[in-house]
Amino acid sequence: MTAQLSERVDELTRSRVPFVQATVVRAQEPSSAHAGDRAIVLADGTIEGFVGGQCAAGSVRTAALDALQTGVGVLLRVLPDGDDVFPQTPGASIVVNPCLSGGALEIYLEPLLPSPALHLAGSSPTADAVASLAPALGFVVSRTGSPDGATAAVVSTHGGDEPGMIREALDAGVGFVGVVCSHTRGEALLAELDLTAEERARVHTHVGLDIGARTAPEIALSILAEIVRRIRVEGLTAPPGRESLAPPVQAVDPVCGMTVTVGPDTVHAVVDGTDYWFCMPGCRDSFLASAGQAS
Repeated sequence: MTAQLSERVDELTRSRVPFVQATVVRAQEPSSAHAGDRAIVLADGTIEGFVGGQCAAGSVRTAALDALQTGVGVLLRVLPDGDDVFPQTPGASIVVNPCLSGGALEIYLEPLLPSPALHLAGSSPTADAVASLAPALGFVVSRTGSPDGATAAVVSTHGGDEPGMIREALDAGVGFVGVVCSHTRGEALLAELDLTAEERARVHTHVGLDIGARTAPEIALSILAEIVRRIRVEGLTAPPGRESLAPPVQAVDPVCGMTVTVGPDTVHAVVDGTDYWFCMPGCRDSFLASAGQAS
């Protein structure tokens, strides 16, 4: 299982698929999990691997999807009751799982997100300098093909079909389209393009922070500094893939009050036309019994 999971991690990383790696760092008896057990959690809530029984896995799934949204790792402690104190601090969280048979679990959840992709159009000295510097900042650079999936695109052709390249990036949903040009050329480009207000907000002519740059490497630094700022400060992300799934739905177990993430294997019942979701079959059976229905 460990070798298969490692191969799966490598496969997802190569395919630029975001996921969370969950690792059990401590397990108390009688928990079914052991220190070192691992699993991966995908964006649709699917869990591959083992980090505990059904109840523990439900808590891990919910916390992992939150970590995938924030991009911040967290140490999750899953407790069978609320007697043990564990601080809710940045990097650490606690969930009380009343359906556990006993034994606390500590699980580290590490979100593994694809490196931001930068699509670069042009073969100018500035374009070459951007392509040289960007990988050191964690970008994956593409200079051919479509800008689909790119977090940012930079057009540095000093002529050529700049309007067509800008339009291609906008149609691909790229959130930041920078154009290396003068202020005068930038105004002409914007006048030539028939942009909506939303598209106009994504196009940045005379791109780059004002650092007094003169040489191609300095201009590249200013461009990448602006893109990094957009990512770190303003939350710029890549457009969702065409195959992206909607975020999984969450529900509250009406018996134990636990938050569960709804998926194909989530325990489910329909009573009087209303859907109910449960952390485990025991809660469902108890609920159906109280409602006067057989399980």
